[in-house]
Amino acid sequence: MSRIAGLLRRTFGIVREHVGTDHLGNKYYFIPEQKTWAGRQVRARRMVVAANPTEYEYTEGSIPMEWDAWIRGRRKDPPSMEELLKNQSYREQIKLKAKELEELDLALQTKEYKEGLVATPARTGAKGHAATTSFGKQEISENPTSTANRFQPGSWMPTSKK
Repeated sequence: MSRIAGLLRRTFGIVREHVGTDHLGNKYYFIPEQKTWAGRQVRARRMVVAANPTEYEYTEGSIPMEWDAWIRGRRKDPPSMEELLKNQSYREQIKLKAKELEELDLALQTKEYKEGLVATPARTGAKGHAATTSFGKQEISENPTSTANRFQPGSWMPTSKK
């Protein structure tokens, strides 16, 4: 097998080994370290051929974390399908537990509000800040204005043609 791979490398250049496929249909390859016909050493590479080859179809999570770690060299061996399924089910369990905990916390908050143990958050509709000099819509003026640490340059207004 290595003689055939060596012959193919010398003849065609790059030979890539199929390492695995994930549940989304992405295919992962390993290109071993090799020498070119000119004698230059080419380092080993890892790559993915995406199931959705166009960029606009890519979404977050199109490559599982385990495969991403393998591609970037953070892990030595490629993940197995059992490991991928186990981690996926673990993530789903964590999401369910977080949702249950959030619902429990919300129910506890409403109970405390009803019993008067905790004051409800105030809903104010104030616009601006008390330290500002003007509230509401600012008017554009031709003259520059300056108040304390703020400087507002004047704006150009076209003259009316009469």
